[in-house]
Amino acid sequence: MKNTIAARIADFLKNFPPFDLLQKEQLYTLASEVKVIYVEKGRSIFKAGEEQHQYFYVVNKGAVSVLKPENGIFETIDKCDEGDIFGLRPLFAKENYLLETLADEESILYGIPIDIFKPIAENHPKVREFLLQSFASNTRNPYASGDKGKLLTSITPATGTQNLFELQPAPITRKVVTVSPATTIQKAAQKMRSRMVGSLVVVEDNIPVGIVTDENFRDLVANGMSLEAVPVSEIMSSPVICYSKGITISQAQLTMMKHGIDHICITEDGTPNTRVTGILSAHNIMLSEGNNPSILMKAIQRSNSTNELKKIRNKITLLLRGYLESNIPLNLISKIIFELNDATIKRIIERCIKKMPAPPPTDFAWLSLGSQGRKEQLLQTDQDNAIIFADVAAQDHAATKAYFLELAKKVNKRLSIIGYEYCPVNTMAKNEQWCKSLSEWKEQVAQWITSAGSDELLLSSIFFDFDISYGNVQVSNALSDHIFELSRNNKRFTSALAEATLRNPPPLGFFRQFVVEHDGENKDSFDIKKRAITPLTDAGRLLILSHEVKNLSNTSERFDKLAQLEPSNRELYLACSFASKALLKFRTKQGIRERNNGRFIKLGQLSKEEKMKLKRCFRSLKEVQDLIKVRFEVKAYV
Repeated sequence: MKNTIAARIADFLKNFPPFDLLQKEQLYTLASEVKVIYVEKGRSIFKAGEEQHQYFYVVNKGAVSVLKPENGIFETIDKCDEGDIFGLRPLFAKENYLLETLADEESILYGIPIDIFKPIAENHPKVREFLLQSFASNTRNPYASGDKGKLLTSITPATGTQNLFELQPAPITRKVVTVSPATTIQKAAQKMRSRMVGSLVVVEDNIPVGIVTDENFRDLVANGMSLEAVPVSEIMSSPVICYSKGITISQAQLTMMKHGIDHICITEDGTPNTRVTGILSAHNIMLSEGNNPSILMKAIQRSNSTNELKKIRNKITLLLRGYLESNIPLNLISKIIFELNDATIKRIIERCIKKMPAPPPTDFAWLSLGSQGRKEQLLQTDQDNAIIFADVAAQDHAATKAYFLELAKKVNKRLSIIGYEYCPVNTMAKNEQWCKSLSEWKEQVAQWITSAGSDELLLSSIFFDFDISYGNVQVSNALSDHIFELSRNNKRFTSALAEATLRNPPPLGFFRQFVVEHDGENKDSFDIKKRAITPLTDAGRLLILSHEVKNLSNTSERFDKLAQLEPSNRELYLACSFASKALLKFRTKQGIRERNNGRFIKLGQLSKEEKMKLKRCFRSLKEVQDLIKVRFEVKAYV
């Protein structure tokens, strides 16, 4: 009878290197000898100077820090997560441990017996190579350091002046029309006309040897040459310039300029020695410029109908998809998409004002709240907005409010048409609760902050994340100043805000399993907004508020600023900044894939690497919540 525990251990190990390189029976035999070890949080697995163990270790559940002692100070050099290996020194060196290890949380480890595994490693070059590199680099996975940060980007961050459009993948035509070198010019011309293409790739055994274009035919006719019996090999451009499918628009443009050509051949490996998979023309690039941000911006500003803006919104989504596929840094993506969203909102308001029977009776500010206010709205989620209008004489108040409610009704309707759903709890300017004069708003916010009940806290927190999309900034600044004045040195308010911030702990259960929804239409899905993005956003807002920093609403930028303000917590805040961008990217990619708001994620759709990256984000969330708990003396929730 098969050992069930060994089978389960083997089933786990087979998903991780180097065990994925072993044969099934070999792995089962090894798993039968594995020691299962439970380690409490904070307990050491081995210490520097300690004699070697008979095992090296694999993290099954939990997390382990690898520490390097130096002059009495321990530096964390690695964090081991699910599937990571550590403690390899006994495999390669007959000396005591040089590093220390500490369980960051309750963990289950698999102890791999060295006397059984060593012969396997010696007889398996790839296993041996993997372990040697791991040991030499002091990391559990030699490839992990190379992957560091790739969740957000694998390229050097672009500068603010760089044209991001040029970093997008070049638009490639996959259906390539080909001919052989022996095809006559006449037949080639007929093929181009029937297939309505401007070029043919000349191939031998699917390997590109030349390109003929309509320009070649024009030269031919101009020189008076016969078209009937001459093969295309006589006139084709050769050799062909080839690239692989990852070529960017910038690379393509430079290559075409350098070689004086209008076409680039796309092959399997980017060389002329492999099969043709596509063709790229200067015409393709010119057409793709319709998704250029600057062109989209001009199109928004010149649009004269809601349907036109709706079509532009679809192009913005395509632009977003291209940026994500190109792995462009998320902070740059956010800024571009925010500007395009903001311009769209402005344009709608401008057009709606023209449809009103009269100009606005007084100054006003249209506020974008929530994710758009924080410059984090990449997907088309629901609307959150409000209007503040300048105070008017008492006898004019009702008519003024009626004007702005009517304006808001038009704007909210058109935002809905282009894809921004109505807010389910009616946080929209067309709701009279969200359309008030400056004095009314000041009174309302004062009530929220001084009452500080849970609902009031939620409402007041919205006003720490707003951005003015249209109107007089002095009106919105007056409210902003009022809010900061009310919250300054208001310990009761900040303590209550801190308690609310800690209501959603990191979404990991016992042994770091994801906490998923237990019922409803999203049963067994992970709610990334409620359980990860919102708690981290709340933490950033509370901490930046405690430093009285105004006009900074983006979550990652808030943590970056906190890293400057508190050097002693710099590492934690930078980790939180990274986590906020990573979580937003997870949600955006999910939303694009599922064509929804990306809030609920099916864990089965995530790779192991994606799950690990999410868990690392949660680790930052937990650490910043621990800091808040101590700093604001919160006893509940955590």
